[in-house]
Amino acid sequence: MKNMLKDTAILLIITLISGAILGFVYELTKEPIALQEEKAKQEAYKEVFTDAESFEAMTDLDEAAMTAVAAEGGYTQTSVNEVAKAVDGSGSVLGYVITVTSHAGYGGDIKFSMGVRSDGTLNGISILSISETAGLGMRAEEVLKPQFAEKQVVQFSVTKTGAASDDQIDAISGATITSNAVTNAVNAGLYYYQNELEGGVQ
Repeated sequence: MKNMLKDTAILLIITLISGAILGFVYELTKEPIALQEEKAKQEAYKEVFTDAESFEAMTDLDEAAMTAVAAEGGYTQTSVNEVAKAVDGSGSVLGYVITVTSHAGYGGDIKFSMGVRSDGTLNGISILSISETAGLGMRAEEVLKPQFAEKQVVQFSVTKTGAASDDQIDAISGATITSNAVTNAVNAGLYYYQNELEGGVQ
């Protein structure tokens, strides 16, 4: 009985010390991680809106409400995370950067930012996080991403036979799930723009 109490006390002390160390490490790394994430986000914004001088986060928009709008359009596997205004040097709004997350990827969530000009033109997308299969879905950066640049369409569709028009996206060979996940998430972002942002925020 004495040995059992001793062992329990030792385990309790180890647990308390481990918890304290983990808490300390979390506090120590929390700010650098947040700064790194913010830097990556700003770089993504700049990539999809190279002519913008600054970006103004629309903090009054609620992620759940934005995602609900996308769901109304049939995009139930995409979250609309945040929106920022892309502003030029004179303070004029050039368009919006919309950050979305697809929950339909083969290897998990795929998160990216997309730049949409005030006339509805999609400047392109910048992938923030992706964990698809190496050599297949992970080729989204080189295969899918360029296909979305400078396109003015209502929505995109995926094809396996080569894109014949601006609204078609040629799928990654062997990675149709990834291709559909990214394309549907882009469509969700466009749908949100068309229904909530087009013509300026009311």
